[in-house]
Amino acid sequence: MPMPPDAEAAPSPAPRPTSLWQLFWVFTRLALQGFGGVLPVAQRELVERERWLSKHDFVELLSVGQVLPGPNVMNLSLMVGDRFFGLRGAFVALAGMVGAPLVIVLAAAALYAELAHHTMVSGALRGMGAVSAGLIFATGLKLLGSLKSTPLGRPVAWGVVGVTVLLIAGLRWPLLWVLAALGTLSVTSAWRRIAP
Repeated sequence: MPMPPDAEAAPSPAPRPTSLWQLFWVFTRLALQGFGGVLPVAQRELVERERWLSKHDFVELLSVGQVLPGPNVMNLSLMVGDRFFGLRGAFVALAGMVGAPLVIVLAAAALYAELAHHTMVSGALRGMGAVSAGLIFATGLKLLGSLKSTPLGRPVAWGVVGVTVLLIAGLRWPLLWVLAALGTLSVTSAWRRIAP
């Protein structure tokens, strides 16, 4: 039997977690994959694999999480959980982020106290740091496309990116100062452009 035209044209609903258990498991899975930082993994799991967030949504939530106190990915997990299941979802997503990694970190800390003097262990840790930096850089490149829709406009957004890199990587300004200065200017400018 042919479908009515309206039913055929109706867009499919956006994917979302079907249960609190699935929310918990996805955040546990992404937390267990992150060595030196889970931001690249969070982008891949939430945007590309589960498709719970668009790139634009991910950047917006991450931006809010960046300016709030505490680790940005923890703040992101709270906001994603709250978006789908309210306060219960926020706590479940946060529990997924910290539960299993906490057990592993405690075990690794105990093991590291015994093996810290081995050159192979210290070399492996330095190698993980380099990998983490590369993963964060790759995530930044993937999210550059979201600058197309920023209310600041692409040239101004690129200017903010350039000044941020200059201040942090070139002049070694503290991150908090850069966030306070450029974040305030960017938010104020964007608000003026979208205000009716």
